[in-house]
Amino acid sequence: MNPQPLALPSADWSAWLADYVGDRLQSASDTLKQLKDGTSRDTATVLRRWNDADIALRGAESAAGLFVEVHPESEVRTLAEELVQQIDRSKTDRNLDRALYDIVAATDTEGLDDVALRMRDHVLRDFRRSGVDRDEKTRTRLREISERLTVLDQDFGRAIRDDVRSVRLAAEQLDGLPADFLAAHPPAEDGLVMVTTDYPDYRPFRTYARDADARRNLTIEFESRGWPSNDTVLHEMFDLRDEKARLLGYESWPDFDADVKMIGTGNAIAEFIERISTAADAAGRRDLDALLTRRREDDPADTIDRSETGYYMELIRREQFDVDAREVRRYFDFTRVRAGLLEVTGRLFGLEYRPVDVPRWHEDVTAYDVYADGERRGRIYLDLHPRAGKYKHAAQFDLVGGITDRLLPEGVLVCNFPRGLMEHQDVVTLFHEFGHLIHHVLGGRQEWARFSGVATEWDFVEAPSQMLEEWAWDAAILGTFAIDENGTRIPADLVERMRAAKDFGKGITIKTQVGYAAVSYLLHRDRPADHTAAVMQAMERYGMIPGLPGTHFQASFGHLAGYTSAYYTYLWSLVIAKDLFSAFDADDLFDPAVAHRYRDRILAPGGSRDAADLVADFLGRPSGFDAFTASLDTAPVANAARSAP
Repeated sequence: MNPQPLALPSADWSAWLADYVGDRLQSASDTLKQLKDGTSRDTATVLRRWNDADIALRGAESAAGLFVEVHPESEVRTLAEELVQQIDRSKTDRNLDRALYDIVAATDTEGLDDVALRMRDHVLRDFRRSGVDRDEKTRTRLREISERLTVLDQDFGRAIRDDVRSVRLAAEQLDGLPADFLAAHPPAEDGLVMVTTDYPDYRPFRTYARDADARRNLTIEFESRGWPSNDTVLHEMFDLRDEKARLLGYESWPDFDADVKMIGTGNAIAEFIERISTAADAAGRRDLDALLTRRREDDPADTIDRSETGYYMELIRREQFDVDAREVRRYFDFTRVRAGLLEVTGRLFGLEYRPVDVPRWHEDVTAYDVYADGERRGRIYLDLHPRAGKYKHAAQFDLVGGITDRLLPEGVLVCNFPRGLMEHQDVVTLFHEFGHLIHHVLGGRQEWARFSGVATEWDFVEAPSQMLEEWAWDAAILGTFAIDENGTRIPADLVERMRAAKDFGKGITIKTQVGYAAVSYLLHRDRPADHTAAVMQAMERYGMIPGLPGTHFQASFGHLAGYTSAYYTYLWSLVIAKDLFSAFDADDLFDPAVAHRYRDRILAPGGSRDAADLVADFLGRPSGFDAFTASLDTAPVANAARSAP
């Protein structure tokens, strides 16, 4: 068979989306009803019918979930929210249907291959985790909780998406910003310049602006998005998650959530947070001492806050490592970077990206068909610039989950990058998110929808994307696309200095991530009455840099919806990513033997095997902690670098 990509509409998106989702919901409902019609069916038939319903539900969920976040028309986003609620009700009804559970549970495992057996086990596990084996009163309450949590997740995300804040500044308060930023921010008639909390404004401003008060004011606005409305949402969200977990026999939401992840238990999350915090402590304190030492040259204070870290980190990199990010960014024109990303990943994984002119939801979106060995393997969409009503962070979204000989995998990269020159950190982010997109496409040849694409345990999901970041730090690779307006390629010695500067700051970066992981875990475990106080305490203890008074970081911490108590997964995956990368030759990151082995053994299987088994298959041994701790030991001492000639 030769499956064709999904045909998106050129107009009337509301009608198309309603029909597309409605058709799939009806198909899933009809298929599940057939399973309960009393006909005797063998195991293979039962599982295939279940898979058909899964495919339909996933298709509906992917489309509605994507267009909630990216469609430029508010009425389409509103419709998509309503459809997501319908889809979640359908999934909840399915997973609480005792008759369906009994049919699947009664199937015979004899003759099933390993993946089909895994499929059956996962379906039964999903049933139990939904509460299908509980009494009717409990099932009713679990249904109510699930439906309410869907609404709360939407309320939480919408508040962040719609709350774009700004500060208005005198032109001199933009001193230190690059010329292209100044050109894009001319003064208004009253002489003031507006700078927003969207990433293309916020990130450069907090990095380069010399005016400490202006940096602080913008940071306060950024870390207050979603406040106060999301505080009420979070309290109800955490309480309902906890109630759900306890109704299902778990001691807490983190225990429920971790039960199907590599880490296993809520207590193990706490232990991992402490372990990785301890591992990064020396590097973090070394970085913090360097930041404080540099800041005292401007101000004798003994502390530094979140509005100052980016600025002083940049100052140290400029003064002590001879890396000026304002100069570095001239090599990273967005159009060249996008082309370079496709060239690099195509060469690495043996892929070809062919542009296609097809209907999209916005003119900024570009589309490509992905080919391997002359055969179309999927379609990708790149939606990479900010706009009103759009998702504010960076993520990969499914559009179609791939099914062997039935559906081509299609994925969407959603980011918020500037249209002109990019920060190098933006380039790293682009490579990271593209790692998810490649995983979705290459892992999209599966028989079972349950295992298609990025369908591994959630605490492994970030490992392939974090590993791909390494290609954005290689001098030879950057030299293929990092070219300034005069045609000069980025010098290799500059990239080496960039790497040294990055190594200097990694301790603070890891400790900050530990702080976020602690916030995610502790808010769910303890459900404190005062979220802000708990966040401030966790960030000061684990993140090393205390929060700003008057801010409410948790109100815009979008991961509290999707990742819930499991933000630790970024660090857990990072440990694995460093180990995976150790298998590559640092002098030849395009070595086809290791790159294709990685493609075929880590990415292509999707979720058809446990992540630990995929890693062991690729490395030839179980994953370990050594590569991660070794990476921390490479961090240079900033003050020593400063004294060098």
